[in-house]
Amino acid sequence: MSRRGWILFASMSVIWGIPYLLIKVADRGVSVPVLVFARTGVGALVLLPLALHRREFAVLRPHWKALLLFALVEIIAPWWLLSNAEKTLSSSMSGMLIAAVPIFGAVLGWLVAHSDRLTPVRWAGLLLGLGGVALLAGPGAHGASAWAITQVLLTALGYSIGPLVADRWLGDVPRLGMTAACLAFAALVYLVPAATNLPHSMPSAKVIASLVGLAVVCTAVAFVVFFALIAEVGPARATVITYLNPAVAVALGVTLLNEPFTVTIAVSFGLILLGSVLATRTARAMSVAVTE
Repeated sequence: MSRRGWILFASMSVIWGIPYLLIKVADRGVSVPVLVFARTGVGALVLLPLALHRREFAVLRPHWKALLLFALVEIIAPWWLLSNAEKTLSSSMSGMLIAAVPIFGAVLGWLVAHSDRLTPVRWAGLLLGLGGVALLAGPGAHGASAWAITQVLLTALGYSIGPLVADRWLGDVPRLGMTAACLAFAALVYLVPAATNLPHSMPSAKVIASLVGLAVVCTAVAFVVFFALIAEVGPARATVITYLNPAVAVALGVTLLNEPFTVTIAVSFGLILLGSVLATRTARAMSVAVTE
């Protein structure tokens, strides 16, 4: 890769490893609907002028059904599930469970695109990755409830369905316009729930800063940088950040929030990452991937 490609790659690896930490902090001061509305609403406000300047909305109209589906599985449902799960789940464990996205993606790709066959190596990767998830989410998972873990796994499932939707029905749609439209729609969905669940007092400066960081850096700026990364290095190399984001999430959770990191967690994390690499070894590259 070029020097610019490496800079963009490193930036995305960090940017999309941060949301788990910021969600954990924001969860302490606002409700989940307010958190998701702030993230989607502010993110949309930042991206909409850019998309309008590029005149990208006109070509979106014929694809409105696919856009709604993409927004549902990639933003609306996952961001609520992940934020709600982190009410009780550590940010580092959330990041580790999200590392299962490529595993879900490999299975879904095989089911939907039969040409993307599962080789023995990929089957081994699936089994290793699922074993890591089972070890991480099994008995003694540091007080994590089964429902919280399920919510994060459902988030990972949504993140793996989104690229399939984009690849099949939104391949020729401008990415910036698509993202701005989906964020705006998600903000409208959460407008009433957020308005009826406002905090009784002004959130702390840390909570407000976390909300701003989620919306501006981890959403609006992240998508702009990610699309630049795809243009610079191609979609296949760009999606490799999927393997690095969880490591950043774990490092931040352990160092800044004093979250536990045991031998069991380390082994399970290693199994999930190794399984993800092997399971996607020959997988067909998708045109877009969102894993935060």
